[in-house]
Amino acid sequence: MAPHSSPHPARRPLTPAPFVLRLCLHLLMAGLLVLAAVRAHSAAGTVAAAVTGAVYAAGSYLPPVRTSRRAAAVWLGVLGASWLAMLWLTPEALWVAFPLYFLQLHLLPVRWSLPAVALTAGAAILSYVGHGAALNPGVFIGPLLGAAVAVATVLGYQALYRESERRRRLIEELIGARAELAAAERHAGTLAERERLAREIHDTLAQGLSSIQLLLRAAERALPPDSPAAGHIERARRAAQDNLTEARRFVRALTPSDLEHGSLAAALERLCEPGAGPYGPGAGAGAYGPGAGPRVRFSVSGTPVELPTPYEVALLRIAQSALANTVRHASASRAEITLSFMDASVTLDVVDDGEGFEPGSVRPSSEGGFGLPAMRARAESLGGTFTVESAPGQGTAVAVSLPLSPEDRSPTAGGTA
Repeated sequence: MAPHSSPHPARRPLTPAPFVLRLCLHLLMAGLLVLAAVRAHSAAGTVAAAVTGAVYAAGSYLPPVRTSRRAAAVWLGVLGASWLAMLWLTPEALWVAFPLYFLQLHLLPVRWSLPAVALTAGAAILSYVGHGAALNPGVFIGPLLGAAVAVATVLGYQALYRESERRRRLIEELIGARAELAAAERHAGTLAERERLAREIHDTLAQGLSSIQLLLRAAERALPPDSPAAGHIERARRAAQDNLTEARRFVRALTPSDLEHGSLAAALERLCEPGAGPYGPGAGAGAYGPGAGPRVRFSVSGTPVELPTPYEVALLRIAQSALANTVRHASASRAEITLSFMDASVTLDVVDDGEGFEPGSVRPSSEGGFGLPAMRARAESLGGTFTVESAPGQGTAVAVSLPLSPEDRSPTAGGTA
């Protein structure tokens, strides 16, 4: 029998059969051939049974028969010819038809195997009648019933095998999706921790060192020119400046990848590119199919200045989240992101022409998304304000404003934590 299969899917034309089934078929074929040889009324019948057994044994161990339907069809043709010769010599050979049914159904496509089974059953019936047996219903029912049982068994097994393979592939896909989801969650957690560390360094170390530097500078101006403490204060101020620079370097290293290679305005402009998406390439409007997301436009108002890194991170994350909400929930055709630089503040506006909603009825997302309450908390943690204007059928406008001090607007403000 040719039950084995190649491990490579492209070379697996045959449905694999379990070892127990193969062994049972081998034993059944061997037993029926021995029975036919023993009960044959002539030496020729015994020789034909032996030849049929040899052909069967050879095909069971030839690798091409186990991997190629063409080779299997050739082997089945030779086996069938030797069986027909044995059938001509002894009526006992008709019992071998039953294992032949299984071989034909297993090794041949359905469009060939079913006619082959029918011809084999017909040959068994004609042989039985041709050897002078009396006509009775059992002559026809036996071979036909055996053929029906074989067809139902093999086709049923093949259907179960295909279903098990489909479920196996589905399980593999689910495992792969779960691994990707876990990796995405780890990545999101890493980014969140980086941002948290950046805020902590900015709010504690960097601000403290900046205050120490200002106090030392004031003390330096208050000292007489010939004071012996002037040198110590100067060195302390320089040490504070050096450590402040190092703290700023740490914060820059923790900056989100969107801000690593450009300014906030450049990152927001990339966010509005077709297919870029609110969380990187492929995650936004472009990820929902052509025409599924809104057309997004970005503009800058006022004279851009360098912003503290926490400001840039907060404004970028709020823009990403607001645009994600627009793509997923607003059914908008257009959206606009505006970054405005004013004398005492920097403002970000995200406006869409979508369905709108009642801001007072918003509840925390069941999906754990970065919703309006989280955006508000991020803005207020930096001393800013966050407002949402929307109504059903009138679109949505999200605005966040962060205060700017003279120090924030200095040329070195972009390096502040």
